[in-house]
Amino acid sequence: MRKSITQEFDYGCGIACFAFATHQAYRRAAEWLGKEQATSNRFWCRDLCAALNRCGLSYVSKYAKPSVLDHMNVEGAIVLLRRSKVYPVGHYLIRHNDQWMDPWMNLPQDNDITRAISGYRKELPGKPMYILIPLD
Repeated sequence: MRKSITQEFDYGCGIACFAFATHQAYRRAAEWLGKEQATSNRFWCRDLCAALNRCGLSYVSKYAKPSVLDHMNVEGAIVLLRRSKVYPVGHYLIRHNDQWMDPWMNLPQDNDITRAISGYRKELPGKPMYILIPLD
């Protein structure tokens, strides 16, 4: 099992998933993606998908409708959870070894980014909105 990557910015879960997928350190991935991604709470699935593809991976971004949900259990799939009370701006997780790498597992209990802890979950902690599907 690979070591999980903890997000370092309030809206940096996508950066952590990008770092995990591309085998980079979080700070290097944040530099590569740009500071605007670390401070933005907008959904940037298309940009994240394009960045993964520029790194030599092959991903497509799909809205999480029923016909697409089977693809979220593929190794390397990245899911953006829907906004909710627990995740007011959504949350990105990445699939690895039949689990979900969560860059801020303790977010529901502690919303201080300086105390963020990453790890693995057996189940998604919310409903998927978008799925970035690896094609390799």
